[in-house]
Amino acid sequence: MTATLTKLSDRILLPSIRWETYRAIACDLEAQPKIRLTYDNGLLEIRMPSDLHENYKKLLGRIVEALTETLGIEIHSSGSMTCNRQDLARGLEPDQCYYIQNEEKVWGKDNIDLQIDPPPDLAIEIDITSSSINRFTIYAKLGVPEIWRYDGQQIISIYHLVSDHYILSDRSIAFPVLSTGDLQNFLELKHKLKENALIREVRKWAMSNL
Repeated sequence: MTATLTKLSDRILLPSIRWETYRAIACDLEAQPKIRLTYDNGLLEIRMPSDLHENYKKLLGRIVEALTETLGIEIHSSGSMTCNRQDLARGLEPDQCYYIQNEEKVWGKDNIDLQIDPPPDLAIEIDITSSSINRFTIYAKLGVPEIWRYDGQQIISIYHLVSDHYILSDRSIAFPVLSTGDLQNFLELKHKLKENALIREVRKWAMSNL
């Protein structure tokens, strides 16, 4: 079957793509860190995030890293690593992902294989230009327990995996002291403080919750 390219404003959709083709494209694009691939049982999406998308991705990543450092929690930062499983015919690249609860299980590994290793404990999704609803299905299949989703409209949400789907929660699994409201407060500081000053506020908050 011939694949028909569908080009949208910020992404390209290709149906009827074999797993081997998806993996070959992913390998060829490893040197293009801003490009995001999502593969769902033959449908391949190629997306180029905006600069604003990358800004929020990095900021939320810094918040995670500041929290773990201040609270004394070990972490394995996996960035936008490709999370895929051939047996599920699905794969994607989170905007950021981290091993926190399962950090010890992947410590020292240069290559993580989700066929045998656990999935990341926390994924960050920035949805400024498109929805992650279909990506949530893939995350659920992979077994990622927690997702932070920023919608581009100043709203951040925490989702927990329950059975085979995600539900909204008011608190983080990885950081039980952290509520959605706390995260929202951190993001709102973005328009009042410069970045390093914002991160210092995150550290102060974390110190007060030790």
